[in-house]
Amino acid sequence: MKLISWNIDSINAAVEHKSDRGLMTWGVLEGIAAKQPDVVAIQETKLKVDGMTKKQKEALEGLFPGYHFYANSSSARKSYAGTMLITKDEPIMVDFPAIGAPGEMDQEGRIVTAEFEDCYVSTVYTPNAGGELARLDDRQLWDDAYRNYIDGLNEKKPVIFSGDFNVAHEEIDLKHPKQNHHSAGFTDEEREHFTKLLDAGYTDTLRAMYPDQPDIYSWWAQRSKTSKINNSGWRIDYYLVSNRIADKVEDIHVVDTGARQDHAPLELDIKM
Repeated sequence: MKLISWNIDSINAAVEHKSDRGLMTWGVLEGIAAKQPDVVAIQETKLKVDGMTKKQKEALEGLFPGYHFYANSSSARKSYAGTMLITKDEPIMVDFPAIGAPGEMDQEGRIVTAEFEDCYVSTVYTPNAGGELARLDDRQLWDDAYRNYIDGLNEKKPVIFSGDFNVAHEEIDLKHPKQNHHSAGFTDEEREHFTKLLDAGYTDTLRAMYPDQPDIYSWWAQRSKTSKINNSGWRIDYYLVSNRIADKVEDIHVVDTGARQDHAPLELDIKM
């Protein structure tokens, strides 16, 4: 199986591609489609609550003819968050779960899960702890609820799950760890909860394949014009798998997006 996961930061911006960045986003999406992956997972779709517009649907169906589309959109805030799975084969079942998360998090369209014969494939857009860590307490409750949800799937079948987890796990996973120790995405609390997730029976596929390799990042801040040029980034996007299928991973890497900043896709090849 070939799977690709990406925080696209607005499907509409990609489909419209009226700005230079929109053109780059559309180009990345075209590149993903050309690989003919079995599953594409997208985060931060920012779709309307009732899903894709006619134009968006036609554009994506043009890129992925014959594929199946499953979108979970935010009903809490307009054009916010949201996730999607695009699958070559029709799943046995698709779920848009509520996991008992705090506040409006369960209404923000943050998870889509598809069941296939040999595994579950799920994607997540983890809530950010926010400016001045205003949402950190809720974020920790989310992490606990999400881990319990994944564990429930894992009891039935192995799980392949990906997304923007909004945390750099270890110091190797961002360029400037010391300056960011109290920043959202690198607090002790967020890192400890990610460790709890892995310890529950899951493998960080990229770090397993490249345990000591620095400077592998998946996100570069847009507000810094030189972040991508200097590779001053963070690794906050992941493909995780149940430990019992970790030996089936054949390749995992960050897809090159050229000059485009923000998130880059991850590509996973796994023998299932």
